[in-house]
Amino acid sequence: MTSGIRKMTRQDLEQVLAWRNHPDVRRFMFSRHEISLKEHLSWFESASQAADRHLLVFEQEDQLRGFVNLAVSSGGIGEWGFYIDPLAPKGTGKELGDNMLAYAFGELKMHKIIGQVLAYNNRSRKFHLRLGFQQEGILRQNHFDGERFHDIYCYGLLACEWLKNQRGT
Repeated sequence: MTSGIRKMTRQDLEQVLAWRNHPDVRRFMFSRHEISLKEHLSWFESASQAADRHLLVFEQEDQLRGFVNLAVSSGGIGEWGFYIDPLAPKGTGKELGDNMLAYAFGELKMHKIIGQVLAYNNRSRKFHLRLGFQQEGILRQNHFDGERFHDIYCYGLLACEWLKNQRGT
């Protein structure tokens, strides 16, 4: 099965928006409101022009399966966010993660990737650990969703750790 990461295009917008607005995805987002196409287009126009942003889609067998937002700061440190098609086959998330890490550390030569996960998103917390991330801390009651405060779990993966995992040593 062929799969890979590529730059997001305007043609991908409606599909990515549909995933983002799906209740199974939206409930784990820091901003949980349903996003309009106009708002999504405005975000895309701005974010796709930013030199420090990589808006990426993940494909399997020529089918869109996921989205990755990678924001890179000075020194090669980046923060990622992602979501997949809620109907994607089992294992799609792991493949998306592996491809994103290969892109970030292999092509972009980044030093570190950071992920932040809402405490109640147990699946994403375990996912980061499976990809090799280390839990680096908890930001206690750091996100207010309009009703209550939530902790944010912070994860990090260094390029040297990723490379070591790739070599199996």
